Amino acid sequence: MSANRHLGRIVVLQTLYEQDFRLACGDKTLRKTEVIQRNIQRYDKTLKDTEFVQQLIHGVDAQATYLDGVLQPLAPEWPLDQIARMDRIILRMGAYELIFEQDRIPSKVAINEAVELAKSFGGDNSSKFVNGVLGTLLKNIEAGKIKPAKETA
Repeated sequence: MSANRHLGRIVVLQTLYEQDFRLACGDKTLRKTEVIQRNIQRYDKTLKDTEFVQQLIHGVDAQATYLDGVLQPLAPEWPLDQIARMDRIILRMGAYELIFEQDRIPSKVAINEAVELAKSFGGDNSSKFVNGVLGTLLKNIEAGKIKPAKETA
């Protein structure tokens, strides 16, 4: 299951990255459901937990503004709109799992998965940056400064 979830997170990352890039370019032809289906279909023989993929895509997308508001104070010298798109999306994914999926995904797993994505798809220092920001987020959650939430949508 964990290898399948890792592949699922890669699909989520690809999908959210494409969406973010195309929206930033002003692409009016973007159809999120088509992008999701295309990316899932690429791995149809190995990716079994497509519900997890879809839930994570929709959750991160729906909560992006909230997640950015939580993440920005944790790295004040790095405005989120100025960091690499890949790092920003990985941070959102990790933060979403830490805040909204705490009862289903252990916090250490969420952070480790985000760090692994950053190692594979980010820049030279991405994994350290992601680890530091998400580690600080976890400490704030554990200290009660940020409350784990349930999705309201």
